Amino acid sequence: MFKSLSHIYAQIIDDSTGKTIIAASSAEKTLNAGLKHGGNVETAKKIGASIAERALSKNIKQVVFDRGGYQYHGCVKALADAAREKGLNF
Repeated sequence: MFKSLSHIYAQIIDDSTGKTIIAASSAEKTLNAGLKHGGNVETAKKIGASIAERALSKNIKQVVFDRGGYQYHGCVKALADAAREKGLNF
């Protein structure tokens, strides 16, 4: 997970190969439609739900959540909670 003031990014990476399998970002036009700002809790929830849906569609159910050094509150917590609600386990 990575966040800036303008956007939130989440990706699922295969650690054995170092390649990104799935990614979601508030910079994507399909995800930022109707959002006023790309770096808030509302957007984080949408990105969390999106990354979970994409993972489950590729039969990925278990991941390790790396918050990238960010404290576990606000946008980080919202993204994680939304992903869990959609069925992703970590």
